[in-house]
Amino acid sequence: MSGHSKWSTIKRQKGAKDAARGAVFTKLGNAIAMAARGGLDPDTNFSLRLAIDKAKAANMPSANIQRALDRIKDKSAAQLVEILYEGYGPGGVAILVECATDNLNRTYPEVKLAFSKHGGNIAEKGAVAFQFEHKGMIRVKGAGDDVMMQALEAGADDVQDEDGESVIYTVATDLAKVRDALKDAGMEITEAELTYVPTTTVEVSDGATAGKIMRLMDALDDCDDVVNTHVNFDIPEALLV
Repeated sequence: MSGHSKWSTIKRQKGAKDAARGAVFTKLGNAIAMAARGGLDPDTNFSLRLAIDKAKAANMPSANIQRALDRIKDKSAAQLVEILYEGYGPGGVAILVECATDNLNRTYPEVKLAFSKHGGNIAEKGAVAFQFEHKGMIRVKGAGDDVMMQALEAGADDVQDEDGESVIYTVATDLAKVRDALKDAGMEITEAELTYVPTTTVEVSDGATAGKIMRLMDALDDCDDVVNTHVNFDIPEALLV
């Protein structure tokens, strides 16, 4: 899972930069609107609670969050659909692209073009997804044996140390239970989401391929309808500079 954890860190850093120009707010608003279709109360709709927490972590204004919720009341959010595109990038790396869109005729060509322009190709449904597991991911401040033991006792599957933090993985259906248990135990949670974790990773060892992959990921991220991306590559930090 190290490749997934590293990509998660890269996305967080990029998201902080994108937030400065407001680019990320459209994506976060779509995610909130999609989640809110399961109920407008964050206390009973865990997916909505996660979406709102993620928006707040990106410093999305409360007014923007409320506008996303209001889309349910005027029925406009009913036009949004969730879709998962699958593809391969340079070096044979596997990529999943989560989208929320009101126009598939716009979204699919944009995603396909991003792949084709940067040395990749979009794949048939099921051709890539089997290489990933749907899991819960929680990031908390602090690391070490105490954090690991508390996480495992709360029901976590795996715990990894990363730069003074712990990345905790759970069964997808246990994410809410484990997150709340860790919060009740006094842990500082910085991120919690449902994600796709690769079962195996592709090692990328040359700068040229790494550069092509990152340009593809940037192109996918620039598509307004793309909500999240998941990859199975592991790129050494030196090649990301």
